[in-house]
Amino acid sequence: MNETIVCVVGNVATQPVYRELTTGPSARFRMAVTSRYLDRGKNEWTDGHTNFFTVWANRQLATNTAGSLNVGDPVVVQGRLKVRSDVREGQSWTSADIDATAIGHDLARGTSAFRRTPRPETGATSAPAQPEPDWETPPADADAQQVQEPVAVT
Repeated sequence: MNETIVCVVGNVATQPVYRELTTGPSARFRMAVTSRYLDRGKNEWTDGHTNFFTVWANRQLATNTAGSLNVGDPVVVQGRLKVRSDVREGQSWTSADIDATAIGHDLARGTSAFRRTPRPETGATSAPAQPEPDWETPPADADAQQVQEPVAVT
């Protein structure tokens, strides 16, 4: 299936909204992207048109987004572009959403300190640990000893 993958550089326009859904964590925020150009007549930089995107993040990306981004932060977002048209109260609306696969601070405009998120513990939520199978060659007198077959690892 062909999808439109985009990489967008801009600023966080709204505080990320984080929600725990039945399908897992989800976060969304609005992103503003304003083009700038050099106006040669005035010899100064001028702001062009501003595009707004709704950025959607899921699972661990959602959790990290909610804990890392604030309004005004310069960000780089990569993901699948989805353009939707809708009619609300007789008016036509078009929205551009990005289903993010990667989000990060734009290091061309500042610094950032990366911190790894801890991995979930393999506690009560996972299957009980199975003993490591014995892959060694059985001893020569294997017929005399009862050797158990290695347990399959799943």
